[in-house]
Amino acid sequence: MRCHRNSFFISLYAQRSVVGILGSFYEAFLIVFISISELQVQLNKLESKLKAKYPHLGNKPGGSDLLRKRLQKGYARVWIPDVEEVWKSAELTKDYRQGDGVLQLQLEDGKELEYKLDPKTNNLPHLRNPDILVGENDLTALSYLHEPAVLHNLKVRFIDSKLIYTYCGIVLVAINPYETLPIYGTDIIYAYSGQNMGDMDPHIFAVAEEAYKQMARDERNQSIIVSGESGAGKTVSAKYAMRYFATVSGSASEANVEEKVLASNPIMESIGNAKTTRNDNSSRFGKYIEIGFDKKYRIIGANMRTYLLEKSRVVFQADEERNYHIFYQLCASAHLPEFKALKLGKANDFHYTKQGRNPVIDGVDDAKEMSTTRNAFTLLGVNESYQLGLFQILASILHLGNVEVKDRDPDSSIIPPNNGHLSVFCELMGVTYQDMSHWLCHKKLKTATETYIKPIPKLQAINARDALAKHIYAKLFNWIVDHVNKALHSTVKQHSFIGVLDIYGFETFEINSFEQFCINYANEKLQQQFNMHVFKLEQEEYMKEQIPWTLIDFYDNQPCINLIEAKMGILDLLDEECKMPKGSDDSWAQKLYNTHLKTCALFEKPRMSNKAFIIQHFADKVEYQCDGFLEKNKDTVNEEQIHVLKASKFDLLVELFRDEEKATSPTGAAPATGGRTRLSVKPDKNKAGQASKEHKKTVGLQFRNSLQLLMETLNATTPHYVRCIKPNDHKYAFTSVLLLFLIELSVFLSLSFSEWTYQEFFSRYRVLMKQKDVLTDRKMTCKNVLEKLVQDPDKYQFGKTKIFFRAGQVAYLEKLRADKLRAACIRIQKTIRCWLARKKYLRMKHAATTIQRYVRGYQARCLAKFLRRTRAAIIIQKYQRMYVQRTCYKRKQAAALAMQCILRAYMARQLYKLLREHKAIIIQKMVRGWLARQWFKRSLKAIVYLQCCIRRMRAKRELKKLKIEARSVEHFKKLNIGMENKIMQLQRRIDDQNKENRVLSERLNSLEVSHAAESERQRVELTRLRGAEEDAKNNANKVTSLLEELERLRKDLQNTQKEKKAIEDWARTYQDEMEQMISELKEQNHLLKNEKNDLNRLIQEQSQQWTEKMQRALKEETQQLENDLNEERSRYQNLLTEHLRLEEKYDDLKEEITLAVNVPKPGHRRTDSTHSSNESECTYNSEFAESEEGSRGGEDVPKAILDMSLFLKLQKRVSELEQEKQSLQNELDRREEQFQRARARDDEEHKKARSAELEYESLKRQELESENKKLKHDLNEMRQSLRGSAEAGSAAPGSPAYTVLLDQLNASNEELEVRKEEVLILRSQLVSQKEAMQHKETMTEPLPYIEDVQKLTDAKEISQAYMGLKETSRLLESQLQAQRRSHENEVEVLRGELQSVKEENNRQQQLLAQNLQLPPEARIEASLQHEITRLTNENLDLMEQLEKQDKTVRKLKKQLKVFAKKINDLEGGQMDVSPGQTADEPVHPVNIPRREKDFQGMLEYKKEDELKLVKNLILELKPRGVAVNLIPGLPAYILFMCLRHADYINDDQKVRSLLTSVINSIKKILKKRGDDFETVSFWLSNTCRFLHCLKQYSGDEQFMKHNTTKQNDHCLSNFDLAEYRQVLSDLAIQIYQQLIKCMENILQPMIVSGMLEHETIQGVSGVKPTGLRKRTSSIADEGTYTLDSIIRQLNSFHSIMCQHGTDPELIKQVVKQQFYIIGAVTLNNLLLRKDMCSWSKGMQIRYNVSQLEEWLRDKNLMTCGAKETLEPLIQAAQLLQVKKKTDEDAEAICSMCNSLSTAQIVKVLNLYTPVNAFEERVSVLFIRTIQVCFITQSYNRYFIYCFTLSDIFFCLSVAS
Repeated sequence: MRCHRNSFFISLYAQRSVVGILGSFYEAFLIVFISISELQVQLNKLESKLKAKYPHLGNKPGGSDLLRKRLQKGYARVWIPDVEEVWKSAELTKDYRQGDGVLQLQLEDGKELEYKLDPKTNNLPHLRNPDILVGENDLTALSYLHEPAVLHNLKVRFIDSKLIYTYCGIVLVAINPYETLPIYGTDIIYAYSGQNMGDMDPHIFAVAEEAYKQMARDERNQSIIVSGESGAGKTVSAKYAMRYFATVSGSASEANVEEKVLASNPIMESIGNAKTTRNDNSSRFGKYIEIGFDKKYRIIGANMRTYLLEKSRVVFQADEERNYHIFYQLCASAHLPEFKALKLGKANDFHYTKQGRNPVIDGVDDAKEMSTTRNAFTLLGVNESYQLGLFQILASILHLGNVEVKDRDPDSSIIPPNNGHLSVFCELMGVTYQDMSHWLCHKKLKTATETYIKPIPKLQAINARDALAKHIYAKLFNWIVDHVNKALHSTVKQHSFIGVLDIYGFETFEINSFEQFCINYANEKLQQQFNMHVFKLEQEEYMKEQIPWTLIDFYDNQPCINLIEAKMGILDLLDEECKMPKGSDDSWAQKLYNTHLKTCALFEKPRMSNKAFIIQHFADKVEYQCDGFLEKNKDTVNEEQIHVLKASKFDLLVELFRDEEKATSPTGAAPATGGRTRLSVKPDKNKAGQASKEHKKTVGLQFRNSLQLLMETLNATTPHYVRCIKPNDHKYAFTSVLLLFLIELSVFLSLSFSEWTYQEFFSRYRVLMKQKDVLTDRKMTCKNVLEKLVQDPDKYQFGKTKIFFRAGQVAYLEKLRADKLRAACIRIQKTIRCWLARKKYLRMKHAATTIQRYVRGYQARCLAKFLRRTRAAIIIQKYQRMYVQRTCYKRKQAAALAMQCILRAYMARQLYKLLREHKAIIIQKMVRGWLARQWFKRSLKAIVYLQCCIRRMRAKRELKKLKIEARSVEHFKKLNIGMENKIMQLQRRIDDQNKENRVLSERLNSLEVSHAAESERQRVELTRLRGAEEDAKNNANKVTSLLEELERLRKDLQNTQKEKKAIEDWARTYQDEMEQMISELKEQNHLLKNEKNDLNRLIQEQSQQWTEKMQRALKEETQQLENDLNEERSRYQNLLTEHLRLEEKYDDLKEEITLAVNVPKPGHRRTDSTHSSNESECTYNSEFAESEEGSRGGEDVPKAILDMSLFLKLQKRVSELEQEKQSLQNELDRREEQFQRARARDDEEHKKARSAELEYESLKRQELESENKKLKHDLNEMRQSLRGSAEAGSAAPGSPAYTVLLDQLNASNEELEVRKEEVLILRSQLVSQKEAMQHKETMTEPLPYIEDVQKLTDAKEISQAYMGLKETSRLLESQLQAQRRSHENEVEVLRGELQSVKEENNRQQQLLAQNLQLPPEARIEASLQHEITRLTNENLDLMEQLEKQDKTVRKLKKQLKVFAKKINDLEGGQMDVSPGQTADEPVHPVNIPRREKDFQGMLEYKKEDELKLVKNLILELKPRGVAVNLIPGLPAYILFMCLRHADYINDDQKVRSLLTSVINSIKKILKKRGDDFETVSFWLSNTCRFLHCLKQYSGDEQFMKHNTTKQNDHCLSNFDLAEYRQVLSDLAIQIYQQLIKCMENILQPMIVSGMLEHETIQGVSGVKPTGLRKRTSSIADEGTYTLDSIIRQLNSFHSIMCQHGTDPELIKQVVKQQFYIIGAVTLNNLLLRKDMCSWSKGMQIRYNVSQLEEWLRDKNLMTCGAKETLEPLIQAAQLLQVKKKTDEDAEAICSMCNSLSTAQIVKVLNLYTPVNAFEERVSVLFIRTIQVCFITQSYNRYFIYCFTLSDIFFCLSVAS
């Protein structure tokens, strides 16, 4: 129904310089807030008015008890008044207590402030909305509605986000930016088309789409009411709304009605728009355009009604203003030849166009605009002559304004004779100069008896001239409107319409007159209609949800309307005063005072004036000046002037005044001075022709009637409201009336409930619930939670599907949610910090212990070294001293004790050597050990350093990898999975190890104590022994005994020392063992950790292996099911093939019967040799044999035993004859083929070759005839022999041998007859070839085979042939009758079986379709269940068949035994009768060779069957049946085989007719079922396959490179179909485009819901609170689409195309286009929806994209380029997740988002909305940094991501 194109890319707000736009917006709104300070007094009044209208407004947040509670909690943010900025934001730093007179505040810049409260009112400042609600696109979504909240929200949207549209409940507020923005293109239109109003950002297109959708859905007419003051942009908004309807709906016919509707805009702008001080293209009239639609909701026409034309602008313009555009366009085009007769000049030459002193508009070319206006007239059917007539009347108005009137005397005036401008006026208007000049200066007065003509003074004459000009222009305006309506009128019945109302908004000026009164009266009516509509919607919603509700107290302006229009109201008194003979404005004012001053509270009298009155309108009090009310209400013109114009010779002018009636005043009084009126009301055409009284209606009465008609029309429709906001006179700030409207509307709507669905509430505030509060019933869960959170039950209500909250409750819940999340964050931070601190402590403790261990080891080694050195020094000193003493002793004892000395010296030297060698070894050992330890330390240090370097390098690499992975949420989740459990387990293990270490340490300490005690004991013993040694020395007398004792003690000492050393070694060994045990425990701990990690990894690998195994099993099971399904299909196809074969067999039999019955001449039976086949030959032979057997059975000829030798010779001869016939046939075929190929040769070679061929064939024929004669002779001999044997009576006629022999004989006889018939056929072919030769050769040339033909005249041979044919025909006729009956029975049985197979197939297809709708697990289970059922049924059937076959086998075995017994008996008897024949000699049947078919790849069809062929193959073919049951591309192959036959027979007409029918039929079926993806895909595949066949077999070398020899033989030989190939190629491209369009229509409703709204990762994001304009829920309810829906649809597309045999490259192209659509639609909606631009939504998008990429991997489509089309969407999602604060972040964004344009990045950053209180908005400074970063780069990255059909390059390459 609706036209959706493929363009989805939106370069939103990006066509102009972003910096320039930002600057202009910033400057504009800066002056906004400066100017608002001047309106502070008025705004205070407005606030008091609101409180007066809504008494319970004080109970709302912002001035209520709830406000005081919020302030008492502290840290509340408020708005305080400011002189410069009007309002400033501040935060409460000290809790507020009841009675405090001062609030401690802190401004946003950090400045402290004390805010004093008013002691009288004690009003608290306004609360500020939460950050999550700032910048909302619906003002009613704000929790606190007051002046600063509304202004701040508009500021954020207008300046920060550069958005001019905002919702205010059901009203769209549009701020005029005073510049053209690129947000109204066709791509934007299609982006909003089909979307819900709350799903997209506010836009005029969203309102238009909502109206269009409701019209189609509710079958109810719609209206769009566009209101606003002059310059607010009403006309532009209405124009864009109409353009939207014209674009999305299309036209119901080929008349381009939508273009005509749009063409009416330039015409109405030229004649109804003018330049004012506020607007260069201001509409000076109101209009209501009804756009009509048919039943399919396509535009069929339109109708326009106009209101409030400002006629006074024709004759007067203020400074810096202009007249209507059409006058300046005429003057700018005065140089054109067709305008020469109008005698125009420049605009400054005419009085009516130069009063404003500024006739030029900057940037507007009036001449060009004139051309546009004329083109619009032409498009609407206004011909050139009528256009020139219109311009002629307009030019005459300009000339009339230049007519000068001079005073004749004070009471009369005169126009000088030969006035040039008046002459031109009369000439153009076709009236006489005298009459017009006379009645411009005179008037006619009528009394009861006579008529007077009275001159009028100059001023009245000028007023009369201006009144005539205004009247003519008004008539012309109405005439143009009527003709525009006629041009837009449609003969088709209108089903529904959408009306667009473009009318003035509320006006109040310093001096307000009749014009403002009528405008404000109309706005009162519209306001009343608006109030009733809103109340009705609210009531319907509450009744639908079944919640208790009371009437909302809203302002009812019915008293004000009654004051104006009721009986004795202002309009009635005004009309009554106009009827009075001496009525005046003063008397009318007195009547107003007397009537309403005391009775109506809305009517007031100014204190200082008696000619004014005040009315309290819904928006403000307005003071109206009574001067001019009567004259403007009368709107009179001189009747005689109208008569002069009616008498004109100008047909168009006469047509304008054809229905003109007297317009004089009711009293007949002359028009007074100052008769300039501004208002004109279009007369009601339906009441023309009534009494003259009807035409004396005043302007007020006519306006009231037309307004009443408008209200009736609006009340009968569903209204949609657009409020256009204009700047003030300086085009910057808002007016107080507008601010009142916004605040009052917001408060009015916010007094009702705000709505949440239960799922939305649960998803958003799940954090406030405990686990025990969560129930399966969401409604009960929400009820229980709200009862705990909100104590006042009046603050919320529960509906059927929604929860309704009072204003402020959402903000309260948001605060609770933020507090809960803040507490959770603090707890998480506490836990993490504790864990980090503990880890740091443990690392420090481990490091300290390690350092202590190494220091203590070093100290111990130093001590050991010192002890060793000290001991060595003592020993050296000891030995040195001993050596000195011994030397001294030797010198003293040398003389006396020489021998003793020598001996003792020898002994001393030996002892010295022994001691020296031992101590040297000890020293060497110690030194070498020390050197080894030093080397080991250096090596260890070097190794540790090398390990540190390597580990540092690896750590850097790992750190880099971890930094990359750290951005991934999945990595973070993996790192934190089970981390707390792991920490607790490791902590417990550490504690256990510490306990074991403490036990081992205590044990070591005890061993050390015992070792110290033993050492002390040994030391004491050693001391004691030393004392004993001293005693021994002293006791010289006991030397001997003591020496022995000493020797023994030395031994004991040595033993003790050995024991001591052993103890020390044991202690050292034990200490080493303990250290080793500790290290082993540590290693074991490390191994346990590794083992745990390995187990975890093993578990993961096993789970992954199980998953893969299950997937593999699932795939195998699916493959098995698919194989079974394919087997079922093949069995079904075999059945179909068998059925077709039987039908062909049946058709062959019918043709043979026809040929046998209708033989034209005896003896000339012709049968096509190519038609003979194995089956036909066998059938014919068997039938003939049966007929022979029947005929011979009827004769009484005695049977005899066959001479077997003769029969074998005959059989051998028959086989040789068969071979000879086969070779002859092959030779004939070969010669025929050579003859066809050699036709292009010259005649001489052709004659020689043909004569030789015919001679050879003649020889073959003669040889064949001789063979036939021999066979006949042998047959006769055999018959005679049989007769002779029969006379002997030696054989039984019923014996098996006799039967077999007789059958073979009959077969041989039949074969002879067939060969004879084939001889006749060969002869007939020779005759036909001879006739073909006669066309190429002259008749005089001798024919080489005339003699062969003459041989047919042999009477004997002809007679014999005739008798044979006659007998054969008779037998065949009887047997074919029986065969036909049996065949018909067989066909009926097969048809029954075929029907059952079809039913089974349909059932299988239904089950398959149902299974495809199920999820994968259920699908597998259902398939298995179905397969089990099927196999069970088949097993039962097979068992039944097996039982039947067993019975049949047993029966046949019994019969076989009986027959075998009989055969044995007969064979025994035969052996006795014929002893010359061997008993064991087998009887061989005759083996007739079969000839294989040589298929030509052609299908023959008749010309009259072409329609049936096309109908069955194209029009009525079901794609699913062909794809499932038959081969893909079957229609293409069949059509090509038919085409080959037409080419083979060289039938040009047949070829062209077939191709044309095929192409047209394909187009027809696609037009009929173009929205079915399966049909379009099927015919795309078949069209490409058909085109492929045409190219492959075309004969062109470029397409035949890969053909085989047989394929080349099948090429087309007679026609070149290149043109048709091009047509088919174009058709394939069209089908491809239609496939993309169909696919897009299916996918588009799924994309936004599945890719953006559905939460694939549950719990990541919550629902943001919204206002009255509810958005589509982001939670997946029933009926909504998910990502799985999109993937299932993609699977469906892919499987359908694969089933249809679509080319793989084409499938890749289609998949790429699918991903184009998904990426483009998702990105466009992301750019148009502020609620989707958040961090959590970016995560959702990236996950969804990864799922799509996984789908591509599963389908092996990663190389098709589809993934690259999603790159902009991926970058947009990354942009939502990255950090956006510093300059480094800006550079990272610029380098990352290379597929997005600058405008798109800025748009995403502007729309970025924090969903949680912990997120922050992107600052304006950062966005500017991004812009500067892109501008300063050396290259421009403008990647235009668009999707249109014109960008699709599709090339059907079928060469492969």
